[in-house]
Amino acid sequence: MLLATTETDPPDPGALARALAVLPPGAPVVALVHGYRFRPGAGPDDPFRHILSLSPDRSLWGAVSWPRRLGLGGQAGLALGFGWDAKGSLWRAHARAAEAGAALAQHLALVRRLDPGRPVGLLAHSLGARVAAAAMMRLPPGSVRRAILLAAALSRAEALALAQSPSGRTAEIVNVTGAENRPFDWVLRAALPWQGPRLSGGDVRAPGWLDLPLDCPATLGALARAGWRIPPPSRAICHWSGYLRPGIWRLYRSILLEPDATPWSLLCAAAPLPASPRPGRSAAALPPAVSHP
Repeated sequence: MLLATTETDPPDPGALARALAVLPPGAPVVALVHGYRFRPGAGPDDPFRHILSLSPDRSLWGAVSWPRRLGLGGQAGLALGFGWDAKGSLWRAHARAAEAGAALAQHLALVRRLDPGRPVGLLAHSLGARVAAAAMMRLPPGSVRRAILLAAALSRAEALALAQSPSGRTAEIVNVTGAENRPFDWVLRAALPWQGPRLSGGDVRAPGWLDLPLDCPATLGALARAGWRIPPPSRAICHWSGYLRPGIWRLYRSILLEPDATPWSLLCAAAPLPASPRPGRSAAALPPAVSHP
């Protein structure tokens, strides 16, 4: 099931309540956030004709349905497709992402208010990860159970701030990376040098945070042994590998829709470096506070 909304749409309690009422107990709400160069109503760049549609326009390159690939075309959960204005210059879209995050936070807060026990997940790509991070940093603990960030256009400082935020401390965050996205990180670093190092290199050592490099043979081997067979990247440069790679959506479905059958320890076992275990997390395990840029 898909409920589409945008940053300019005020939260609709009636529409959301009706959508939640028909979900089975425990079925999650998963917010889906697109990245750069999409904007609702912008013709071929409208995300609701593209990746955030249940029936995308197949004439558009890369138009795979995120909600269908996640298995949210029926009653397995509710896809909350969130559209925002990510067109224009990179600098403009980067600034807009933080503003859009405030709007997304309002929608997620409404889910929590209407159905407090309903699990909530997030899947965001590129600058959409900045939207997701800005939203989470405005939410109370327990608002988001799991989040997947794909080729996240975040600085390391922003990621640390997210990990330290009230909702970040109680969430499990999977940061999907790959060498094929590195040129795009270099462009972002060149465009925004004052933000410091990008997130692509990992280095966020916090409980509940996992860097998952899908260009790493050891990681792909560990995932295959656990039942998720994902081939190595087929292109040396690709910003969209995180959602176009064959087999990748089965992993994301497991992470977001089947968290009990996909425990954090199993995911951490696929990481090339030890990750902090989810249980027993404390403020002392986190690095010193970093203010949000």
